[in-house]
Amino acid sequence: MTTLNNKVILITGSTRRIGLEIARSLHNQGARIIAHYNHSERQARELESELNNARPNSIVLVQGNLEDISAIRSLARDCIIEMGQLDGLVNNASVFFPTPISSATEDQWQNIMDVNLKAPFFLAQGVAPYLKKSRGCIINLTDIYAERPLENHPIYSASKAGLVSLTRSLARDLGPEIRVNAVAPGAILWPENDGDEIAQQRLISATPLKRRGDPKDIVKTVEFLLIGADFITGQVINVDGGRTIYN
Repeated sequence: MTTLNNKVILITGSTRRIGLEIARSLHNQGARIIAHYNHSERQARELESELNNARPNSIVLVQGNLEDISAIRSLARDCIIEMGQLDGLVNNASVFFPTPISSATEDQWQNIMDVNLKAPFFLAQGVAPYLKKSRGCIINLTDIYAERPLENHPIYSASKAGLVSLTRSLARDLGPEIRVNAVAPGAILWPENDGDEIAQQRLISATPLKRRGDPKDIVKTVEFLLIGADFITGQVINVDGGRTIYN
């Protein structure tokens, strides 16, 4: 893949935050977007209107609960029915919340593991035949906490560590036709309920670049892996201002 013009890219969790920025940017470069959402229907309709106004018939919305295996399989099937081809899968959808060891529940475990790990695997399984045909690629959004777990977030950290391992396993099993890589963001966007500015500044200070990143930093890395990295597979690119080189 050397250009995104008329390529079809499926993006999970594509109507908010980093997923939204990825969808807009890839579309701006000529891609046709399959935009997955779960509960954010209003935002999904707004994105649909925005992108179709810019270029008619360039986006398809697909709704699905990524905890439900039947919904995951339907999502993979619907992509091909709607667009007739698939060139890339960006597994962006994720859930993030604290699960202290003293109070974490099985339901919390299931929710995080289903969305963050099970869904990327079964989506990859479902779309692999079509990506092989197009010699496409898969990009997983992981986290720097996969390597350095975040306090009070053991389940989330474990799910992202599993996604890193899955990225490498899929790269082996789906090559040579399909490349599989991951992007691990650092301090880019804070969780929506995180207002602790002191803790945020402390984290930023503990990076070589001493500043917060921008969603565009993630977008540019995704774009590179899609169209500028023909000999790269099974890799994780940390986009974290150098945070992971510190203890």
